[in-house]
Amino acid sequence: MTQSLAAPAAPAAEISAYISESTRKAWVVDGLPSGVALRPIRKVGVIGAGTMGGGISMNFANAGVPVCIVEMKQDALDRGLGVIRKNYENSAAKGRFPIEEVAVRMGHLSGSLSLEALADCDLVIEAVFEDMDIKKDVFRRLDAICRPGAILASNTSYLNIDEIASVTRRPEDVIGLHFFSPANVMKLLEIVRGEKTSADVIATSMDLARKIEKVATLVGVCPGFVGNRMLAKRQSAAQSLVYQGVMPWEIDAALNAFGFKMGPFQMSDLAGLDIGWKPGAKTQNPLRDRLCEMDRRGQKTGAGFYDYDAQRVGRPSPVVEGVIREIVAEKGLPKRTASQEEIIEECIFPMINEGAKILEEGKAQRSSDIDVVWLNGYGWPADKGGPMFLGDHVGLDRVLSKVSSMDPALYSPSDLLVRLVNEGGRFASL
Repeated sequence: MTQSLAAPAAPAAEISAYISESTRKAWVVDGLPSGVALRPIRKVGVIGAGTMGGGISMNFANAGVPVCIVEMKQDALDRGLGVIRKNYENSAAKGRFPIEEVAVRMGHLSGSLSLEALADCDLVIEAVFEDMDIKKDVFRRLDAICRPGAILASNTSYLNIDEIASVTRRPEDVIGLHFFSPANVMKLLEIVRGEKTSADVIATSMDLARKIEKVATLVGVCPGFVGNRMLAKRQSAAQSLVYQGVMPWEIDAALNAFGFKMGPFQMSDLAGLDIGWKPGAKTQNPLRDRLCEMDRRGQKTGAGFYDYDAQRVGRPSPVVEGVIREIVAEKGLPKRTASQEEIIEECIFPMINEGAKILEEGKAQRSSDIDVVWLNGYGWPADKGGPMFLGDHVGLDRVLSKVSSMDPALYSPSDLLVRLVNEGGRFASL
């Protein structure tokens, strides 16, 4: 009998042991020389006082490490420091630490409007806008300002670390430190090793992650790294289902039943449909284009894929259903219905296939590292053990069969997945 994807992937004790062992293994960096000397991190610089920059700064302040936050304008700096203070005051009010601790932690933070203030930092993390040209400009300037031996890190969630490093005279000192939002809460830290990143920079970054109480995984350079690269496959599958006439709330309900607290369209409404969108834009996502033009941009406008009441409780929208039916008719696609199990398969199995490609390319050290990323950074339901664990337990032949039936331009089967199915292997045996 085919295992239901909404059910636990394995007995609770087995999954608990797997997660514990996977988390332990994630700290092990294969091929790292033993006894490599760590670089001292006595002061950290953070560029950007927004949501990410502020959250990143709090991690270090919590650990007693002095942080200098740099912003372009005084009001942005003041606002960022004010948000941090408010976060600390809220935590104290909830009894997480004494109110006196607020002043102690804020005392570890300073602000500046000049990058030159980072000249004496041992580690600098940029958290600026996700644009390659902007990041390159920042790293060119840091290369000239920062002392020799300082680690230069990018918080990019998607962009090429090697390209960023190429504008410096010290690519061996450049690394990706991808924090997850909110950075002061989320446990995962994707540490992105560039082609020329030195062993001691990797070792120092892993050690620092432990000191600021993160769960670290070492990953390689590729678009989206591990987590966002796989998430993109889930998002494209969900979008494809919509253009076949499956409603967003049906897809979200299926992924909620699987164990995600939020489905892809619930997430989009929370984040805002207009991220990266401009009025008049004609993108590969005509549904989003039309909804944004209608000022249905998510929870912030009271309407997106869902209609929202004053408490931001979402309900299926007849307006959105009508727009979807129009687009399906325009595209001339056959309308279909899909069960929850079919929706879960079509959204989750392409992720597992992409995880196999990541392993093929050496962008993750082991399949369990991929599961650690998803468990700690993306709300993967613990009773499913992680996408690669799930694949092993429902059967890689089942995963391959589904992926092979989907659009080959988007979901070509991984050579590794094919090989494992032919050999009767499992990800866990690699």
